[in-house]
Amino acid sequence: MRGRRWAVVLAAAMTLTGCAMPGDPGAAPQALRPPLSALTPLADPRTQHGPATAVVDQPDITPVDKPVPRLPVTVTDHQGTSVTVTDANRILAFDMSGTLGATVFALGLGDRMVGRDVATGFPSARELPLVTVNGHQLNAEATLRLRPSVVITDTTLGPWDVVLQLRSAGVPVVVVDSRRGMDNNGAIVRQVAAALGVPETGERLATRLDGEIAAKRAEIARLVPADPAKRPRVVFLYLRGQAGVYYLFGKGSGVDSLLGALGAVDVAAEIGATGMRPLNAEALARARPDVILTMTKGLASVGGVEGALGIPGVGQTPAAQHRRFVDMADHQILGFGPLTPAVLDALARALYAPGPAA
Repeated sequence: MRGRRWAVVLAAAMTLTGCAMPGDPGAAPQALRPPLSALTPLADPRTQHGPATAVVDQPDITPVDKPVPRLPVTVTDHQGTSVTVTDANRILAFDMSGTLGATVFALGLGDRMVGRDVATGFPSARELPLVTVNGHQLNAEATLRLRPSVVITDTTLGPWDVVLQLRSAGVPVVVVDSRRGMDNNGAIVRQVAAALGVPETGERLATRLDGEIAAKRAEIARLVPADPAKRPRVVFLYLRGQAGVYYLFGKGSGVDSLLGALGAVDVAAEIGATGMRPLNAEALARARPDVILTMTKGLASVGGVEGALGIPGVGQTPAAQHRRFVDMADHQILGFGPLTPAVLDALARALYAPGPAA
């Protein structure tokens, strides 16, 4: 399965580096800033100089309701497996991007969560015990010790034997879609909500989320240069400097969907990159990105902007010439789900209106 293959590649990188993918969840929230509609966009965001960090105003999850699950419920999951859930008092939701844990909290069931993956880094979930080690590797002992009454996951975390152990122990395991993008946030919410016996709450959350994303995209559209030639050319690089691990994220990775919502030119799509592939220095230099998007811990792992300039291919780009790097907390940037509107807002400010007013 494609999602699982990508996870294996990324998990191998985590193991080599000994570094977790998500960024520092302890960063203090910023004071609320003016809305995007109040900002004056850059005349030409391609030529903006200097790095920027995209920071969300409100990094926590706001529940849509406080529902009581109606159980038992039987669902057919994304793999076609019929699963009956009888108890949602001890929920364990995990995936590589942290989407599922955030969704459980947004549904108002966060107080029933008994553990988290390393990508579930928003404030309300911080104190939950981790079930992942070495980045995105499931720890069988830690997972079983939590005695979950239901597990919500996808195919992005492994080893899969851990999931099979849970099933063998009699734990209902519901596998949802592993794809992440702007077009299926609502669908994932509905899958999770159905499995937990709160379909009406799921419908409200999906409707709220889709509306918030649509509104944010409309705000962003007013910042994007009308002249397509002035729209920033952006590439997302996954960096882990301790082991020299550099990946470019292309079509189907979620980055393409994110950049599309931001109105930016997706450089990886132009060069035909799909999924997550090792960085090709010559291809990157030829692609000429104006902006290099990274995870905050990834950029720090290579020594910040100065260190990134020494990565093969990076120094030959317009982004390097302008020192135009935009970083964002690792657990936020590709999390999608309930954090999507806030992530879009923060990235739009960094791309189109950086500075004190943003």
